[in-house]
Amino acid sequence: MIAAIDARALTDGTTRSEAIRRLVELGLGKAAPAITVTSTAKGSADRAKELAGKTIDKLTDPAATSSDQASRKRRLVKGPEEFQSVRRDRPNRK
Repeated sequence: MIAAIDARALTDGTTRSEAIRRLVELGLGKAAPAITVTSTAKGSADRAKELAGKTIDKLTDPAATSSDQASRKRRLVKGPEEFQSVRRDRPNRK
Protein backbone atom coordinates (compact mmCIF):
# COMPACT_ATOMS: atom_id res chain seq x y z
CA MET A 1 0.00 0.00 0.00
CA ILE A 2 2.89 2.37 0.75
CA ALA A 3 4.21 1.84 -2.79
CA ALA A 4 0.81 2.81 -4.21
CA ILE A 5 0.69 5.91 -2.01
CA ASP A 6 4.23 6.87 -3.01
CA ALA A 7 3.28 6.44 -6.69
CA ARG A 8 0.24 8.68 -6.15
CA ALA A 9 2.42 11.28 -4.43
CA LEU A 10 4.90 11.19 -7.29
CA THR A 11 2.10 11.60 -9.84
CA ASP A 12 0.63 14.56 -7.92
CA GLY A 13 4.06 16.06 -7.25
CA THR A 14 3.52 16.00 -3.48
CA THR A 15 4.94 14.28 -0.43
CA ARG A 16 3.77 10.97 0.98
CA SER A 17 2.05 12.69 3.91
CA GLU A 18 0.21 15.10 1.58
CA ALA A 19 -0.93 12.17 -0.60
CA ILE A 20 -2.19 10.32 2.49
CA ARG A 21 -4.05 13.44 3.67
CA ARG A 22 -5.75 13.82 0.28
CA LEU A 23 -6.66 10.14 0.12
CA VAL A 24 -8.17 10.30 3.61
CA GLU A 25 -10.21 13.36 2.60
CA LEU A 26 -11.44 11.50 -0.47
CA GLY A 27 -12.34 8.49 1.69
CA LEU A 28 -14.28 10.69 4.10
CA GLY A 29 -16.23 12.19 1.23
CA LYS A 30 -14.75 15.66 1.44
CA ALA A 31 -13.99 17.50 -1.75
CA ALA A 32 -10.39 17.12 -2.84
CA PRO A 33 -8.40 20.34 -2.59
CA ALA A 34 -7.04 21.92 -5.71
CA ILE A 35 -3.74 20.44 -6.81
CA THR A 36 -0.76 22.60 -6.06
CA VAL A 37 1.26 22.95 -9.23
CA THR A 38 4.97 22.55 -8.63
CA SER A 39 7.58 23.98 -10.96
CA THR A 40 8.25 20.49 -12.38
CA ALA A 41 4.56 19.86 -12.94
CA LYS A 42 4.15 23.34 -14.43
CA GLY A 43 6.99 22.64 -16.87
CA SER A 44 5.36 19.35 -17.83
CA ALA A 45 1.99 21.05 -18.26
CA ASP A 46 3.54 23.75 -20.44
CA ARG A 47 5.26 21.10 -22.55
CA ALA A 48 1.99 19.16 -22.90
CA LYS A 49 0.17 22.34 -23.94
CA GLU A 50 2.87 23.07 -26.53
CA LEU A 51 2.68 19.55 -27.99
CA ALA A 52 -1.12 19.66 -28.05
CA GLY A 53 -1.02 23.00 -29.87
CA LYS A 54 1.38 21.65 -32.50
CA THR A 55 -0.80 18.58 -33.03
CA ILE A 56 -3.93 20.71 -33.37
CA ASP A 57 -2.12 22.96 -35.87
CA LYS A 58 -1.38 19.90 -38.04
CA LEU A 59 -5.06 18.91 -38.03
CA THR A 60 -6.61 22.30 -38.77
CA ASP A 61 -8.87 22.86 -41.72
CA PRO A 62 -6.80 24.74 -44.32
CA ALA A 63 -9.99 26.19 -45.82
CA ALA A 64 -10.90 27.93 -42.53
CA THR A 65 -9.81 31.50 -41.89
CA SER A 66 -6.96 32.08 -39.46
CA SER A 67 -9.36 33.55 -36.88
CA ASP A 68 -11.63 30.47 -37.16
CA GLN A 69 -8.60 28.20 -36.76
CA ALA A 70 -7.48 30.11 -33.66
CA SER A 71 -10.99 30.01 -32.18
CA ARG A 72 -11.29 26.26 -32.77
CA LYS A 73 -7.86 25.67 -31.23
CA ARG A 74 -8.81 27.69 -28.12
CA ARG A 75 -12.00 25.67 -27.68
CA LEU A 76 -10.08 22.40 -27.98
CA VAL A 77 -7.38 23.44 -25.54
CA LYS A 78 -9.82 24.85 -22.95
CA GLY A 79 -12.10 21.83 -23.16
CA PRO A 80 -15.89 21.67 -23.06
CA GLU A 81 -17.53 24.32 -20.90
CA GLU A 82 -19.37 21.63 -18.91
CA PHE A 83 -16.06 20.21 -17.64
CA GLN A 84 -14.21 23.44 -16.88
CA SER A 85 -15.71 23.68 -13.40
CA VAL A 86 -14.52 20.19 -12.41
CA ARG A 87 -10.89 20.61 -13.43
CA ARG A 88 -8.71 20.38 -10.33
CA ASP A 89 -5.75 22.17 -11.89
CA ARG A 90 -7.68 25.44 -12.36
CA PRO A 91 -9.63 27.59 -9.92
CA ASN A 92 -13.41 27.36 -10.24
CA ARG A 93 -14.93 30.15 -12.29
CA LYS A 94 -18.53 30.62 -11.26
